Order: sequence, then C-alpha cells, then structure tokens
Amino acid sequence: MLRPALIPVLLRETLGPRHLVRQCEPDRVMEDPAQVRDYAHAGRIDGVMAASYLFHSAHLSATLAGARQVLDLACGPATQLAQVARLNPDTRFLGVDLSAPMLDVARAHARAQRLDNLDFEVADITDLRTVPTASQDAVVSTMALHHLPTSDHLAACLAEVARVLCPGGAVYLCDFGRLKSLASVRTVAWMNAVHQPRRFSQDFEDSLRAAFLKEDFAELSRRLLPTDVRLHSTFGVPLLVLLKTPYRGLSPRQLATLSQWRQGLAPAWRRDLDALRRFMALGGLRPDPFAAPGRGH
Repeated sequence: MLRPALIPVLLRETLGPRHLVRQCEPDRVMEDPAQVRDYAHAGRIDGVMAASYLFHSAHLSATLAGARQVLDLACGPATQLAQVARLNPDTRFLGVDLSAPMLDVARAHARAQRLDNLDFEVADITDLRTVPTASQDAVVSTMALHHLPTSDHLAACLAEVARVLCPGGAVYLCDFGRLKSLASVRTVAWMNAVHQPRRFSQDFEDSLRAAFLKEDFAELSRRLLPTDVRLHSTFGVPLLVLLKTPYRGLSPRQLATLSQWRQGLAPAWRRDLDALRRFMALGGLRPDPFAAPGRGH
C-alpha cells in the first residue's frame, strides 16, 4: 500500500510542471571521520534503509549470477555491498570510493561481518585507471551516481563502466531520478525523520536535489553502455532509475535466504519493501525474486 504522505507527491509529479533545477551536493567527497561514522550508523542494515538494501541485494544477485569478479562503484561504508557479498560468497567484490575514511569504515564493517570476499580501493569512478580493461564480470552501483558534479562526469563514469566490463558482463546501476518539485523532494526526504538523525534526512534531501533526470540516464546508456542494458524506473514517478542487463537467475539457497531476510524485517520496513517491489514491477522490472521462492528465474 502507498503511504498516504506520498499520494500528494504522486499527483504533483504526475500532473504538475517541472521546475526543480539540479543542485549539486555541498560536498562531493565525505572526508570528515565523524560525519562518515554518523552516516554509516544512520544507514545501518536494520534501519530505515533496510527495505532498499534487501531489494537491491535480491535484484543485484539475480543480475550478476555466475560473476567471479564484480566492481562496486562508490561503495561508501559497504552496508549494501556486504549484504550482497553474504548472498554471493563465491564472488569476489572490489568496492571503490573516493573517500579514504569511508573505506576505513567499509573495511571495519567487512571484518565485523567476517566476509573474506571483499576488497576496497580509493578510486574516482570517472577515471578507474587502476582497473584493467575488460577485467570485471559485472559492474554495479547503488544510490551513488548523483554524487557526480555534472552530466559530463556521469558520461565519463558510464564510459569507464563499458571499458572495464568483460564482454557479455552484467550491469546494475541504480540511483535516484530527479523529481519535478522541491515540495516532493522534501516530503520524500523527511518522511522517516522520526527514525533517523537529522543529518541523514538532510543528506537524503541533498541527494534528491542532486539527482539526474531519467532522460539523462536513458540517453547516456544508449550511447555508452552495452546494447543489452535496459532502463527501468518506479511507476509513475521516476524516484528510482535502474540500468541493468537481463537476469541470470538465483539459486534455491539464495531464494530461501532472501525469503528469510524479508520475514526478518520489521513490519514497517517489510511494507516498504513490498511497495517498492510493486512500483518497480509496474515500471517493468521483472521477475520479482521475492514473488516465487523456490523457482528459478
């Protein structure tokens, strides 16, 4: 069920004119150790982001199945990446980020989770000079591309994705899409404020203000990424935009684990996950890894 607070957003974004101009985030790189710790704590796996993490872990895993080496762009504190790594223990992941303090937190998180299939490296996602050409079986990124300053930087990043990807490799790149109005941005960003630090809600608002248009992703994808990459978005309002290659499948073990993790969510976060599933399915994203446990995809 759609949260009542989002009904005005849906109406405004569907029927209203566009007047929100993109505004870059105040800081492209989070370097302050205290800010990094606060950000990582606010985005913990069992908090308000739980539904988003689990949604991406399921669809990421179904997309990169069989990959031996995977590159995660702008991995941040590795909360999302660690969950994906747990679900894919036979895959080696390299998380890159421009913030060294952020990667210190990521390494500590990986150690705490006892994960031995994660590596980390400081790198600029628009210039992956340390990553050899055609060396990655998959390239992924979740909710990070809006950090890039301009559409030219986004184009440079997607060009690097194409360069480092092996022939026939998998792609999963998801980020916010820019909304039409500031009122919509503020509603979405602050609707969970009671459950999270004020700084996290403000960071969320800054991220939504910095989002690229769905049309930006579509045009650059057609020009720069492999031809089997398709664009999906949340139905009606492109709050989320996803560029991905076709599904490869999930093992029975992965399907059972995903079902168990979904049942373990707090009821509110489970409702958020199910709402996200419905809106992405209506936007064309299929199959749904949570819909048919035990079946292959």
